[in-house]
Amino acid sequence: MTLDRVFRIRAVFFIHALASGGLYPRIPQIQQMLGVDEATLGLLFLGMPLGAIMTFLFGSRLIEAFGTRPVIALCLPLLPIGTALLGAIAWPPLFFAYFIVYGLVFSLPNTALNVEADRIEAASGARIMNSCHGVWSVGYLLATLLGTLAEGIGLTPVLHMGLVAVALVPATLWIVAGLDPAPPRPHAAQVMRRIALPTGAVLLLVLFTLGPSLLEGALRNWSVIYMRDSFGAPSWVDTLTLPVFLSAHALGRLNADRFVLRYGMVRVARVLVTLALCGTAMVVLAPNLWVALAGFLLIGVGVSTAYPMTTSAAAQIGDRPATLNVMSLTLSTQVILLGAPAALGWVAQHWGITSVFTVLLPVVALSVWLARFLVGRRA
Repeated sequence: MTLDRVFRIRAVFFIHALASGGLYPRIPQIQQMLGVDEATLGLLFLGMPLGAIMTFLFGSRLIEAFGTRPVIALCLPLLPIGTALLGAIAWPPLFFAYFIVYGLVFSLPNTALNVEADRIEAASGARIMNSCHGVWSVGYLLATLLGTLAEGIGLTPVLHMGLVAVALVPATLWIVAGLDPAPPRPHAAQVMRRIALPTGAVLLLVLFTLGPSLLEGALRNWSVIYMRDSFGAPSWVDTLTLPVFLSAHALGRLNADRFVLRYGMVRVARVLVTLALCGTAMVVLAPNLWVALAGFLLIGVGVSTAYPMTTSAAAQIGDRPATLNVMSLTLSTQVILLGAPAALGWVAQHWGITSVFTVLLPVVALSVWLARFLVGRRA
């Protein structure tokens, strides 16, 4: 039963990534279809975190009330359909409004599957959170490779992502139907808050993850455009940034659990975020696209475990339900990051696309120091 749970929760992580990951390689084509500049595109990107924030305010009560499996079963099949529809919207105001709804459909099952992975860890005594996120990264990598292929053979974004949806919806329903939820973690809370507000312990985790989260978001949103504008490479080469990043991302996550068990979270986090800092510097100073790709590879390894580590740490605090702490962690991070797409879009528009990564260097450097606030658990 435990092995089946682990297989199915990893499959759910994989599907979640595959369902949504096809969007980002097609952003340059979607930008052209919308007819907007980088600053306006950054504003449109605000829609998704706005939808996510709405989810994180009240979603923990839904998961606690109905359980993880019903939430995943309802929302996850809608995600590939929603991703395909994004490729069909050519009017910026409608794209923004729809992106808000998309943020909700993306975020609610995302939280549910993280909570379920933590519950399986608690029930089995095994550590699977990083590897689950590693499987997610593999799915995201596959989605971006499919996006690169679709770009190369001339498929439109909506046709490419629509074909993915046709394949994923029945597979999702089959995987989720057999998922046997693990029991919730015990907690000490006597009174439940209606809104997932962060505690001091959660805010310390937010501060640590801020640098890696900003860097990862900037890379997903702007790396393809950076390659296009900086080196003038063919469009299929531009899209290689995401596969390179995600290959390294998956590699870091799939191997992280054993290093955390041996050295603890703090040491592993410091080393990895330092790698991300070095990779960012390489991207900023890159004389050619090969150095830039090497920088994206280091960034992928460096930021790979920041989110699963903080998610696992938040779920294990034990002062209230793990769902509430995970929701409040993600909510706080999203609120802080809310203005990042628009701000980085403004930076790209006025100072050049390379400056998007330059301005993040001090923030990532600060996260190296803030790693001390992660609990160095060995089990």
